[in-house]
Amino acid sequence: MSAGASQETLNHDAALFGRCVGAPAVVVAMDEEAAPFLTRAEEQAAQPLTVGQALVYAVVLEGAPVLLVRTGIGLVNAASAVTAVIERFEPSMVLAAGSAGGLRADVNVGDLVIGTGHRYTDADATAFGYVPGQVPGMPESYSPAESLLNATETLVGSDEQTVLRGTMLSGGSFVTEANVGATREIFPEALSTDMETVALAQVCATRGYPFLAVRSVSDLCGPAAGQQFHLEIDLVAEISASAVCQVLNTLRQSTAE
Repeated sequence: MSAGASQETLNHDAALFGRCVGAPAVVVAMDEEAAPFLTRAEEQAAQPLTVGQALVYAVVLEGAPVLLVRTGIGLVNAASAVTAVIERFEPSMVLAAGSAGGLRADVNVGDLVIGTGHRYTDADATAFGYVPGQVPGMPESYSPAESLLNATETLVGSDEQTVLRGTMLSGGSFVTEANVGATREIFPEALSTDMETVALAQVCATRGYPFLAVRSVSDLCGPAAGQQFHLEIDLVAEISASAVCQVLNTLRQSTAE
């Protein structure tokens, strides 16, 4: 909290963070990906909490408290931030949002990708009998919570945007045109790649928290000739945020019925 904050502001922030105990946690990597949620917030704490490299915002979206977590880029930043949030706030669920790189050849910028499985791009213990993308001693793939995945059925595409469901990859390196061929060969079914989602999925799986990832494609890892390969991050972040808010609203409505 800011040293110059009034007692009234401090009390408001403390109360709002208190309301966020047990609330959904929406996790993004970058400030640009957090911005659409902050813009939508009807109420928010004056100051976020700082947890290592992460910022944790307490906000109200459509009348309900939500934790918005900006982790910073990368697997370790994502895992450490969501672990801290779980230990302090015990969220009802964790939703990963933001941007991703399009991997499969039929994916286009602006498409919405909903993860049905999550694997590491650069985990390779195949010499010991594990499948590509599997960390020794851990599952081959991490699955989303069925109840959260069902809530995405209300998400529909348009002429400019396709809603895709399938495998998301994450790793410590960017997938580029130079190495996309090998990645596609090893993971032919994978739709997208980023640097946080699978770490979040792993933490949630080991801690028993419901997880779902809903990201939009900002760049294509290996575009075909004439294919648009980049969309600005603010536009992509808005697509993902809109979808996540719709999922949260669907879940609230189903709980109320």
